[in-house]
Amino acid sequence: MAGLLSITEPTAKSTDEFFASTIPTLGQSPTNTTPTISSREQIAQLFDLPLMDLLLQAQLIHRESFVANEVQISTLLSIKTGNCPEDCGYCSQSGHHRDKTKLQAEKRIDVDKVVAAAKRAKATGSSRFCMGAAWKHPSAKDMPYVVELIKEVKDLGLETCMTLGMLNPDQATQLADAGLDYYNHNLDTSRRYYEQVVSTRSYDDRLDTLSNVRNSGINVCSGNIVGMGESRDDRIDWVHELLKMPKAPESIPVNLLVPIAGTPIGDKVLAEGELSILEWIRTIAVTRICCPSSYVRLSAGRESLSDAEQSLAFMAGANSFFYGDKLLTTGNASQSGDDRLMRELGLTKQFATPRAPKALPVLDAMSGHESQVMLAD
Repeated sequence: MAGLLSITEPTAKSTDEFFASTIPTLGQSPTNTTPTISSREQIAQLFDLPLMDLLLQAQLIHRESFVANEVQISTLLSIKTGNCPEDCGYCSQSGHHRDKTKLQAEKRIDVDKVVAAAKRAKATGSSRFCMGAAWKHPSAKDMPYVVELIKEVKDLGLETCMTLGMLNPDQATQLADAGLDYYNHNLDTSRRYYEQVVSTRSYDDRLDTLSNVRNSGINVCSGNIVGMGESRDDRIDWVHELLKMPKAPESIPVNLLVPIAGTPIGDKVLAEGELSILEWIRTIAVTRICCPSSYVRLSAGRESLSDAEQSLAFMAGANSFFYGDKLLTTGNASQSGDDRLMRELGLTKQFATPRAPKALPVLDAMSGHESQVMLAD
């Protein structure tokens, strides 16, 4: 990939020469085509490539780590909605914005209702069930509840994911011991732009939680939200932040802002105009190239896309998306529409591969005493 790193002002000739010499024809078996991207300058050069060249490179690199035309499907359920103490400027669940958004807060959903929703998700083809709570962090009294949810959903044969806010090392260990597969905690944007998004937790708070998750053995899910008024430089910096981690997140949602009236960022974007869909697709492609073995997920914003725009997103290397008509509090593409589009594109669903819990209960038949047996990683 030495040719890529020398690109400063891409032209049709330079990119054609680059692909002819380093990338095999689509349909052939790609061999050692994945570049090693590490610097901010290299990421910026990718963003500057002609879009068609960028998409071709992203798709070929995608096929080196994943089965072509296979997608991972998740379902997301809000297990506790609204009245969040955080002041995220894009979120209708923030208690700071509730007078304007009028979102009705809801208490924790009963375990049996969550399990019923997970069963429906599995029946429709989801392989991962994601549960989100509008907390700054889970409290001590919340932990038995979320641990029970993990175990119950895993018993169905589904992969599990949770997003509960910040975690300390002990909480991360508890979730790992229960067998949680993924923990979502988005960086949202660049460090520089972050103060325009939220003030109730710092960028380093987010990185600390991700470190606690990584150290516990849980797969990391961490992405961004594009279209919040940030610049391309901020999107470049966000990708660079992923590459500075000891290991890139196993799952990376690349969200497109759904501007919600009554939220500070939503009102700003509605007044000033939304980000180009092609810039969002460009961000997906750069993410795929820089993080070749990560799932790149289409999340918020997908419900507004045409079939052609979604197809470009898959071409850009996205290979995961959410099923269902709702994402926490915002709309999502219809399931019937997703099924139709997958048929037309020839996409197939990936099967679930949940990991075993780190600790299993063992009951002594003689004494009735229950203990825990730790499993090797």
